[in-house]
Amino acid sequence: MDNFASWIATIATIAAACLTASNLGTRITGYGFAVFTVGSVAWLVLGLLTGQPALVWTNIVMTVLNLFGVWRWLGRQAKVEEGASAAAEASRTTVGETLFPLSLLTHAELRRDGSTIATCVDAMAGCERGQIAYVVVSEGGVGGVGETLRRVPWARARIKGKSLVTDLPESEFRQLQIVERDDWPAR
Repeated sequence: MDNFASWIATIATIAAACLTASNLGTRITGYGFAVFTVGSVAWLVLGLLTGQPALVWTNIVMTVLNLFGVWRWLGRQAKVEEGASAAAEASRTTVGETLFPLSLLTHAELRRDGSTIATCVDAMAGCERGQIAYVVVSEGGVGGVGETLRRVPWARARIKGKSLVTDLPESEFRQLQIVERDDWPAR
């Protein structure tokens, strides 16, 4: 039984780490914490079966933290995102400007002619008027390694559904300012 528990714990912990570290959105992160909970319970069982009190107490605490993660990402945050999406959808049929959740600018695809060319990382907005100045997008690389960050002026982008769309030709996109992770332009 302890061998079975150790394999369940190991597999669940590795799978959960992959889900949460990939940062693929609220629900995936929440599912990662659910899988982490399975892993911490399995480690807890293993600790009980093998008489390891440190492992038991560590995984009692980890189970509580993982359950908090489940609540945070599948409960609270999922509801917040649903509220923002509902407001954006409702704004399409009301008088005035259509709205979009600003959180979209931390993960939306940047598309041109129906193809994804980059992924949004974040955006910068003015403090006084609240207008978005530019969006930073990531292209290339894997998991942030080898990526190139570019500054896309907000005037050259628009929101369409859950994506950011640009009309910049490939040649102009390649000439956009490259920004360092820790040194973004003030203007």
